[in-house]
Amino acid sequence: MSHIAFLNIPGHGHVNPTLPVVAELVARGHRVTYAVPEGFTAAVEHAGATALGHPTTLPADDREWPTEAAPAMRLFLAEAVAVLPLLAAACADDRPDAVVHDIGAWTGRVLAARWGVPAIQFSPTFVAYEGWEEDMGPINDTPEMKAVHADIGAWLRAQGVTMPVLEYVGHPDRAIVSITRSFQRGDVVADKYAFVGPCLGDRSFQGSWQPPADGRPVLLVSLGSAYTDDPAFYRACLAAFGGSEWHVVVNIGAHVDPAELGDVPAGVELHRRVPQLEILSHAKVFVTHCGMGGTMEALYHGVPMIGVPTIGEQVVNAARVAELGYGRHLPREQVTPEALRAAARELADDPEVAARLAAARAEVRSAGGPPPAARRGERPRRGR
Repeated sequence: MSHIAFLNIPGHGHVNPTLPVVAELVARGHRVTYAVPEGFTAAVEHAGATALGHPTTLPADDREWPTEAAPAMRLFLAEAVAVLPLLAAACADDRPDAVVHDIGAWTGRVLAARWGVPAIQFSPTFVAYEGWEEDMGPINDTPEMKAVHADIGAWLRAQGVTMPVLEYVGHPDRAIVSITRSFQRGDVVADKYAFVGPCLGDRSFQGSWQPPADGRPVLLVSLGSAYTDDPAFYRACLAAFGGSEWHVVVNIGAHVDPAELGDVPAGVELHRRVPQLEILSHAKVFVTHCGMGGTMEALYHGVPMIGVPTIGEQVVNAARVAELGYGRHLPREQVTPEALRAAARELADDPEVAARLAAARAEVRSAGGPPPAARRGERPRRGR
């Protein structure tokens, strides 16, 4: 039996994909300690891990998160500086045999090196590919990002890490990647990355949902759990699909006052949170911000997507969805009721889209999910 430490940041899209992997490792007889901000300890304990809850410097309110890369990187640096001594002290007398860390948990490689154990990055999104540095050049060459990189480099050197910042952040020695290989952009080093597809497990804690008894096709609208404070967008969705042939489920998030949306048309459900994976198993179209977790869940069920992204990663995901023929990319400034309605009708009726999604669904389901991810976590030195 091995002792495996997981380190993560406070985000549903980062924590949720790891939970079925934790459950798989525990079922295989391993002991898992999971360091995570305190709001997520119940979820990791439900998966079978011993939770190591700690304070976080990261914003609790998603409206306080920056949409630009440099300020976000600075937040992750502040978190690493604050959390590193806490985790080092907590594990001083119970060191793990391996460390699995999120892409935003920069303490992972530092602690693994200090303890002399393997580090495995868990990436719920794209990993660096050939040409990644060139594509990131316009962002990394800005004065703001150069200043952040200088501060990250100083912190790394203080921990005895001499590798360049971009290598430390973007080029792990080995990684578990919870997307499919075909969705990943560009060429990557095959033996470093295990593309296991989405890691889906028990979601009963999210509640249940039943499709309409009248058999109308289901359309799900969700902007995820962050950047959801956009009543104008939801009004456009209600105008597009309310009172139509669709049964519409709208996840409005934590911040929008339903009164701002006006009268709710017939055939529309409004919710603060939804059991997304369960609804997608019934949906015919998904209007989504194209977070990677939701994108993979849609592919798991073969649901076409209308991508309405907000921030950089989501824009890249939406472009990839459109490029591979799994849906449409509708920039937020182009969202109108007419555009939404037309896109939904086209996607629902297109046999070529359906065929591509059937192939994607098969690939997602054959990628393996938690079992191969657990194998990489328990045998990191031997790859898969």
